[in-house]
Amino acid sequence: MSKSFSYLGINTLLQQSLTDLQISIPTDIQEKAIPVVLNQKEDLVAIAKTGTGKTAAFGLPLLQLINTELDQVQALILTPTRELGQQIQTNLESFATHSSNISITSVCGGIPIKPQIERLQNPTHIVVATPGRLVDLIKREAIELKNLKYLVLDEADEMVSALKEDLDNIIKEIPKSRRTLLFTATLSGAIKQLVQNYMSKHVVQLEADMSTIGHQGIDHQYVVVEPIEKLDVLMHFLNTKEGERGIIFCKTKAAVNKLAKNLAINKFSSGAIHGSLTQGIRDRIMGQFREGHIDILIATDLAARGIDVKEVSYVVNYHLPDTYDAYVHRSGRTARAGAKGLSLSVIQQDELIDIPEFEDELGIIFNEYKKADPKSIEENNGLIWARKIFKTKPNRDIPEDFKAKVKTIFHHLTKEELVDKILANYIAENNTIVEKKEAVKKKKKKK
Repeated sequence: MSKSFSYLGINTLLQQSLTDLQISIPTDIQEKAIPVVLNQKEDLVAIAKTGTGKTAAFGLPLLQLINTELDQVQALILTPTRELGQQIQTNLESFATHSSNISITSVCGGIPIKPQIERLQNPTHIVVATPGRLVDLIKREAIELKNLKYLVLDEADEMVSALKEDLDNIIKEIPKSRRTLLFTATLSGAIKQLVQNYMSKHVVQLEADMSTIGHQGIDHQYVVVEPIEKLDVLMHFLNTKEGERGIIFCKTKAAVNKLAKNLAINKFSSGAIHGSLTQGIRDRIMGQFREGHIDILIATDLAARGIDVKEVSYVVNYHLPDTYDAYVHRSGRTARAGAKGLSLSVIQQDELIDIPEFEDELGIIFNEYKKADPKSIEENNGLIWARKIFKTKPNRDIPEDFKAKVKTIFHHLTKEELVDKILANYIAENNTIVEKKEAVKKKKKKK
């Protein structure tokens, strides 16, 4: 039976905020971590999948431990991306609604640094930061960390691989006497090395129950495709999910751009984010996705950190990730807050051998997704073609006399007859294209 936040030691002011947020039952990682952070002095390593309530697991006890009579930065929370940093700041502020004396600020890259420097001149108790921006602020002597008592490394597995140099520089600048709380999805070799290098010898290690919502609600599936049919199979799948929100992950920025272009051409409600886009564009696309103005987000792994949207019903791995950690983070974007979700990996035949390895390493089971047959793919492409025509804006620059001549050709046809003829033309042209592709295939085989 789950314990209450009161039983875990959370004070009445924070409980009141949780009640306002309609949060009443702690998750497994919260039950395990909160008493340790509140009542013990040791460093903490917490292994928990995305979506298990990690922010509250460290955020609630930290808010309670802050001494508001001291106008000093007492807690530093490091995250790999600005999106995740903003999400953590928002969550902490919502938890601290009735604890108004606590000051929380976010200092992340991708936006002007001057307002952040000015903000840090005011009393600040908790700082949420990305490593690169924090290093910049330290070099400018714009932040004072000599009184730091708590260091939180959230999504540590991502930071230790991509942002290790910045992390090393930060560790040198903060007190050795601080307490470190590390949260990670998996205990990789790099994380073990970080624990050994930067944390005390006496470390409390916790692990969230893998049957909790962050893991159990996801249906892991795969579909094997030929390279030439990969986009068609994806678009068929997306049409079966029309009106639902989903995220498609690609390995590289170039792959994100290419897929985004193809989906836009075919009039899917989609947008793309990756590290080379300006922060303004990324914020705009993320805002459209969160608010439901677009249904599909195409993203690289790092750019998608911090996406905390409850209604993401599916995740597609358009390319399998290079690491098990990355798969955990990707699939964790769906099945949040107790919901169910699908994680579909679109793979080629030579990648099929990787599936059992993912199963063994992560303790999950993949089911094979039934690929659409050629006839269904062909019909789906026809519907996409029809939708493209429907959504095409009229060209006002076409001369009226030319339009009149075209109308004269069609004027005696009924709507049904016109649709029949357009479809017949589409199918004939499509068959010609297919025949040409088959001819090219045969030539390549002969060679």
